[in-house]
This record gives sequence, structure tokens and C-alpha cells, in this order.
Amino acid sequence: MSYSAEKIKILEGLEAVRKRPGMYIGTQDETGLHKMVYEVVDNSVDEAMAGNCTEIKVSILPDNIIEVIDDGRGIPTGIHPDKGISTIEVVMTILHAGGKFENDAYKVSGGLHGVGVSVVNALSEWMEVEVHSLGQIHYQKYTTGIPVAPVSIKGETTLTGTTVRFKPDKTIFTTTEFLFDTLSARFRELAFLNNSLKISITDARKEEKQSHEFQYDGGIVSFVDHINASKHPLHKICHFNREKDSIIAEVALQYCDTYNETIFTFTNGINNSLGGTHLEGFRAALTRTLNDFLKKDQNLSKKGTITLSGEDVKEGLCVVISVKIPQPQFNSQTKEKLVNAEIKGIMQTLTSEGLVLFFEENPAIIKKILEKCILASKAREAARRARDLTRRKTVLEGGGLPGKLADCSEKDPAKSEIYLVEGDSAGGSAKQGRDRNTQAILPLKGKILNVEKSRLDKILANEEIRTLISALGTGIGEDEFNVDKARYHKIVIMTDADIDGSHIRTLILTFFFRHMRPLIERGFLFVAQPPLYQLKFGKESIYAYSDREKDELIRSRQNDKVVIQRYKGLGEMNPEQLWETTMDPERRVVLQVKMDDLVAAEDTFNILMGDDVSPRRRFIEENSAKVSNLDL
Repeated sequence: MSYSAEKIKILEGLEAVRKRPGMYIGTQDETGLHKMVYEVVDNSVDEAMAGNCTEIKVSILPDNIIEVIDDGRGIPTGIHPDKGISTIEVVMTILHAGGKFENDAYKVSGGLHGVGVSVVNALSEWMEVEVHSLGQIHYQKYTTGIPVAPVSIKGETTLTGTTVRFKPDKTIFTTTEFLFDTLSARFRELAFLNNSLKISITDARKEEKQSHEFQYDGGIVSFVDHINASKHPLHKICHFNREKDSIIAEVALQYCDTYNETIFTFTNGINNSLGGTHLEGFRAALTRTLNDFLKKDQNLSKKGTITLSGEDVKEGLCVVISVKIPQPQFNSQTKEKLVNAEIKGIMQTLTSEGLVLFFEENPAIIKKILEKCILASKAREAARRARDLTRRKTVLEGGGLPGKLADCSEKDPAKSEIYLVEGDSAGGSAKQGRDRNTQAILPLKGKILNVEKSRLDKILANEEIRTLISALGTGIGEDEFNVDKARYHKIVIMTDADIDGSHIRTLILTFFFRHMRPLIERGFLFVAQPPLYQLKFGKESIYAYSDREKDELIRSRQNDKVVIQRYKGLGEMNPEQLWETTMDPERRVVLQVKMDDLVAAEDTFNILMGDDVSPRRRFIEENSAKVSNLDL
């Protein structure tokens, strides 16, 4: 086949976006779908950060149409000097066009990766924009990014701002169903990061509308307060806002009497879930500052020569880091990690200054924090010895896998799955009924340790958890855990459909959330859904997975005689039944564990698994009526 000039295709304008949407929006699943909304809302937030917008209204309309209304200045409406057409059309249809490329218009914004309203326009079945400016309403509509007609004057107005409506193109995305909770989580974060900005979201797809309104005068201090609401803080929140070389760093932190770390990092309002150079600078400054104060404390230093590590100062820490940078650089279109090299040193300097000032003014607080970090250091050393002991035992006993694990023959993790099964009885049935090529079985005896209330050394002393860690192959702890070493890319929690089973499932989920979260983020964790009933209509057997399904089956065959068996546990099923109802990939029902709202997940685990009883009682009272299947 010849390779010549005519083989080179030039994609004009937004055609490139539709041809290669993944290059611009990241993914074409629900993550990319929701990114479309964020891109439009981020433009309104940029107006708020510039001091020109006080309220943003987001609506999910019937047929999954999104509407975003703000009260900012509105997109400029004049004729663009270079293009000779309305600036509205330039912004909405031309890549890399916008006010963010000139620092005069926006000192900070969400970034310059080509993802913007023009990309959203290209990936929408249709979009329309209304700009309220200079007493007039300017309007234009587009189909797949192409203007239907020139910008027109729709009417008069006394308001200012921009309204954007769009319907995602179902030929581009694998789903066009927006998730209210996912969008709500993002808008809550934005409201925390932008003092006093009001952001509301309404879901109008059903007769009974859902809505949230977010507005926080305390900014990221309110954010930390919200995260720690169900914990026991050790001190008042440390908050500082400092600037150097046009870079603004705002930090709010607080230690609690818990054992886990909670961190949120943002750049120009964008959530950097993988952290980046701003987090690296903060960590370095925190560790060094705490060690400096430890050396000065004669009473604490008498207890032995201790140098705190980065791991020691994490325990119980909750911190929100928000930086504003004129020209941010990210690792990818999804902006999960900030990579500006110069930010680490600047962040380290600003954090050190803020921490030193706070600790010198609050000597009782630094003492409490240091005492907690020293205990964490001792526990870390105990955990290291426990890990070393486990490794030595493994070597002496021969082989690296626990004896109770029935492994599969497949060695490719992407094709392998492991069932974490409640009890030896169900484990025995699962071992007999499984597909030995691809399905491994690990029976777990009783209820594992509640890791929400335990340090790592105590966790590693628990036999069932050690067995689980060994079977998964990832290791545990920041210095050892490696998600790429996971031996299975599908981990299925399979417990009884009763109260005890729900509790065991919650304990296992807590362990994964606190100590192996990347497995959840990669989409490796699932929950099996065993049937509640077997209905026999003569020789025909049908399984029902809920009371409603059972009742509907009986109602649909009311002339038939039915024998109903209620399964109290997995152990009541023989291997064949367990296979066909819960383990057969062609017929089983499994739920993938996702973290659409990290703040809500954090709060839920704190409430359900923490020490404080009153928030848990209140949670149960408020949510008991909504429960159809007791699960997390």
C-alpha cells in the first residue's frame, strides 16, 4: 500500500474532537460524560475567581440535557477582530479560543489543555448559548459543534451572565445518563474552594425533583470542618493563605484521634486526585517543621532520639490544599496531578512559614501533634517488624500464598478473579462450584478487624487480614503497597444476605477503602449479589434477588403452584446453585464498588465504623426508611 501526500488527512476545526474524543475529554464513559459538565461550570467558576460571579445554577433536565446558568459578565458579544464573526461563536466553536490565554482576562483558571466549551459543543448532539449583556440577550444554537445560524438578538434583559444548554451525543459516549450524586460531589468541592459562591444543582428528570445548594463562607476551613464533623479533632484548624511569585497557596489542616490520612489537593479549583508538586512541597515542609519543633521540646526529646518520617506525620491528618497558579501544567487532560516543577519549592517555603507561625502561637497544639506522631512512629516500627516476621514465616513454610486460598490456574491478573467468601461452609461450596481456570476462592472466617479503629501494627497482627494481603499480592502500607502487583483484577466480596453478612461486607469494604484504595479506583472491587429466594414452579426453578422480584414472579404466575425457599446464607446452596446464581459470569449479578463522592464516602465510613455512637444512631434513624438491601 502506498504512503503519499494524499494519505495525510487534515482535520479542520472541531472535526478532530469528534474523530478522537478521548484526546480531549479523557474517556467516553461516564467519567468523560461528567467532565463535559465540569468544563462548562469551570468557566463560570473562573468568573467567580475573577470576582464577577456570585451564583451558578446547574440543572439536569429530562432526556439528560444539562443547563448551566451564571450571573457573571457574560461571554463578550462584539465582533472578533481576527475572525470577523461574533466572539460568542469564536468561543463556542474554535479550539484554544478563550480569555484564559491572556492573563489580563483571568489571572488564574482551570488550565489550558484544549478541553473547554468548544469541545463540549463538538461532543454534543446540540448545544445552545444565551448571553445576557449590555441590555440584550444574544443567542446561538449548534448541532455537533456547527452553528445552525449566526448569533441573533433574542430579547432584552436587565441581567448579566451566560446560560449554556447541551445534550451529549449518544454516538460518542457509552452512556449519557448523568449521576446526580457525582455532580453534587464536584459542586460541593467548588463551593468550599470559592468563599460565598452559591452553587445549586437540581435533577428535574423525575416527577419528584432532587436538589442541593452549596455555599460556604468559611472556604476550605469549612471543608476541613465538614470532613472531620464525625471525628474527634485534637486542636483547632490551622489555616494560612500565603503568596510568592504570583502563586497563592491556601492550606487548612487538622489532626484527629483517628489513624488514617485525608487529603484533598486543588489547583485553580481543579481536583488533583493524584496530588502533585504542591502536595510534595507540603509534605516535605510538614515533616521538616515537626522534626524541628520536636528537637526543641526537651521533655519529648528525653524519651529517646526520634526522627519523624513522612509516614509518621500522616496519622490522623486531614488537610485541604488549594493553590492558584497563572500557568498550571498537568500530567494529562484529566488534570489529576499537578506537574509544575517550580511549585514544590515555593509550596515548601510557604507551608513552612505558615506552620511555624501557627505552632509558635499555639504551643499546646504542637505538643499534642508531636505526641501523636511519636506514637505513630513507634507503631510504624512495630508494623515493620510484623511485616518482616510474616515474610520470614512465608519463606520458612515455602511458597508465598496462604494455604486456605484455592488459587486459579490463570496467571494473567486481567483474566483472574478472587472471591472473598464468608465462612468455610460457603467457601467449600464455592471451591467446588467455581471455574478453576479463572476463579480463586479465599474463605474468611468470622468478622475481620475493624481497621477504622486500628493502627497498621494491630491490623497486621490479625490473621485473616494477613491472609487477605498475602493472597492479593499488593503488599500494604505506603512504602510497600503496589497496585500493579495485584494478582487479580476482579475482587468479589461474597457474603450472606443478612445482617451479619452486611457487617462483614462493611468491614471488608472499610479495609479496602482505608488501605487499598487504588484497587477501588482501578475498578477491581465488586460485591456479589446472591439470591434471596428460590421459587419452584413444578420442575422449573427461578431465583429472586429481592422481595419485590419474588412478589412480581408470584403475581405473574398466580395460577401456578409455587414452593418458596428462603436462603439464609451462602452455605445453604450446593456448588451447582452457587455457580449458576452467584459465580457464573454469564448469569451472576455483581455490583462494582465506586467512589463517586470521596467526601461522602469518608464521612460514611467515619460514622459507621468510628468510635462515636451518636452520629451512627442519627445516620441509622435518617436512612433506615430508604434501605431496600442493607449494604454500603
